[in-house]
Amino acid sequence: MSQVQEMKPEEAAISAPFFLRGEVLFGDDVIQKSRDLGVTFATPKIPLDKAVAPRTEVPPLLNVPLAEIVDFLVETGQRLLAPDNTYMQECVERMCTTHILPRAVVENSVHHAASYLDKRVLMAEVEQSFPDPRALDTWVPKQDFTGRKSFVRAFAPRLIHVMPGNSPGVAVKSIAQGAMVKAVNLFKMPSADPFTMVAILRTMADIDPNHPIVRSMSAVYWRGGDDAVERVLYRPQYFDKIVAWGGGDAINNVIKYLGPGFQLVSFDPKTSISMVGKEALADEATMDRVADLCSADVMTLNQEACVASRFQFVEGPQEEVDRFCERLHHHIARRAAASGDIRPLDMDMREQVESMLMMDDEYGVWGRTDGKGLVIRSDEPVDFHPINKTANVVRVDSLDDAVKWINVATQTVGFYPFDRMADYRDRLAAGGAQRIVHLGEAGPSTIGNPHDAMYPLHRFVHWMAHEDGTAPV
Repeated sequence: MSQVQEMKPEEAAISAPFFLRGEVLFGDDVIQKSRDLGVTFATPKIPLDKAVAPRTEVPPLLNVPLAEIVDFLVETGQRLLAPDNTYMQECVERMCTTHILPRAVVENSVHHAASYLDKRVLMAEVEQSFPDPRALDTWVPKQDFTGRKSFVRAFAPRLIHVMPGNSPGVAVKSIAQGAMVKAVNLFKMPSADPFTMVAILRTMADIDPNHPIVRSMSAVYWRGGDDAVERVLYRPQYFDKIVAWGGGDAINNVIKYLGPGFQLVSFDPKTSISMVGKEALADEATMDRVADLCSADVMTLNQEACVASRFQFVEGPQEEVDRFCERLHHHIARRAAASGDIRPLDMDMREQVESMLMMDDEYGVWGRTDGKGLVIRSDEPVDFHPINKTANVVRVDSLDDAVKWINVATQTVGFYPFDRMADYRDRLAAGGAQRIVHLGEAGPSTIGNPHDAMYPLHRFVHWMAHEDGTAPV
């Protein structure tokens, strides 16, 4: 089915322009609907010929030194926060109408995202991703132990980015990473935020409309699964890789287009957890402090982010674990009130929680389904996805019992006590987990570290070898 819906004359939808390699494209040809709130917004039709850069063209950034690219990104970061940047101001206003996050969280997210455009941060990403970063700028000479010579380059790729709707900060990071690997980039914006990407790119164009970064970037929107668009764009003659963020449906939709020469770099659905040892229950003061740390992980980006904790495995007898649940609920409710984001749980979750309330012997429930904070204690993880300030505390006799619930979808594990982390990290990695951190520190991450068990920049590039000589006989 096509993405196009006819706009009725009386409808007034929010405008969401496109950006195509330096050109801003306005139009209200297509009426779209945001995923979370069902708010309509208007976009132009996608000029598919402009969205695709022919392979006969050398990527505009190929011979631009990485140092120059980083300097331009740093200047962009400063401009994003400038009080006279009307693009970002309009972006925040419009996003608040389509995004599920409250205004304060949206504004903080945009401000925090700009901090990524720091020279130290950007260079750390490159230096951790490439054994020899010179490969981004030139053909690096190599010689193996037999004497055979070659040159290797991290060549500029052609990337389609399928962007997530839960975090405006990913837009900044994706643009920067696409620029640093010198890619030709087409960004598919999410329906929850079809504004941030274009606002950033327009800010770049104001700095220098002819800069190779600007000419390497395009941002458009279409409804995910629209075959009329995807069967044209998702082809190896146009792009090397799809960089896909999102839920299971989004990733599965992309997979069907993969084939020889057309790869997937997937930031697929992840679930993060907490593991809390019996030491947290030693006394009331410790219990309250650890519950507060745990609530910080639960409430990361109002529990919309992949790093937000959804299941908390707590080691100890039920009576003491229940006391921990009470303190955890207190701190989640406190953070929820401060966030200004109060949304009742969806119907399916409400019905399941209400049924648990009638099963006192199997479950403990603190709070209500009103979106002000909820904690459910159970002996096994619940079979729904805790979200909207909902924590599922799973009581275990030993943290060893929690390891069996780790799988390849487990992203971040917040851990307490800190001195037991080293005892579990190998087993967590073997189960599929990708990151272990101090409880309370799920949100921040060490600059340059792997993301989702990979170094993304290293995966993005097209590695090319030029063999230049035979080994001596």
